[in-house]
Amino acid sequence: MKQLVILVRPFRAEAVLKAISGLDVNACLVQEAKGYSRQKNYLERYLGSEYSMAFLPKVEISVWVSDQRWKEVAEKVVRAARTGRIGDGKVFVLDVAWPGAMEF
Repeated sequence: MKQLVILVRPFRAEAVLKAISGLDVNACLVQEAKGYSRQKNYLERYLGSEYSMAFLPKVEISVWVSDQRWKEVAEKVVRAARTGRIGDGKVFVLDVAWPGAMEF
């Protein structure tokens, strides 16, 4: 079993979730995150003054899929999330020892 940790821009999260909704995904977790990478930071305005935001908003989506399906899921996620600009996101693929997992 594989876990895909997907980090995307907030406005692309719905498209990514829609892309993986029709696939055979065992479980899914969605949460807000903050990121810092090549795009560095951006300027924000508040009450007429500018200040720098070092961490950019992201959405983290974790899905668990079988070893045979992870490439298909990853490809669909990349197609759904890509805008062509720096900071579109990342997909990390991790091995999971499912039989040893405890359920409660």
